[in-house]
Amino acid sequence: MAYFAKINEENIVTEVLSVPDEQEDRAQEYLSFNLGLGGVWIQTSFNGRIRKQFAGIGYTYDETNDVFIQPQPYESWSLDEDFEWQPPVALTQEQIDSDNFYEWNEEEEQWDVIE
Repeated sequence: MAYFAKINEENIVTEVLSVPDEQEDRAQEYLSFNLGLGGVWIQTSFNGRIRKQFAGIGYTYDETNDVFIQPQPYESWSLDEDFEWQPPVALTQEQIDSDNFYEWNEEEEQWDVIE
């Protein structure tokens, strides 16, 4: 099976479907016309070999870099050069090595221990 993401006019993924292997080479035609789904379909893969990561509903397709980008998790986070969202404050090595679990506190822009 091959997987394809449907993108809207803003390059936002609205749907992800599988296509039989024998239709992979003509997936755009197969999805748009044979199944009557219309739209623009871009291939995605679970293993991340193409387009950075598997597309999900709400992801953005960056046509310039040919990658799918996850929705921004928090307003304060920024996209790095590898198309991954990064917090303004990274977890410290001490936090990573601890037995605690942390969650991002957007209001305080810090990592809080999950009680």
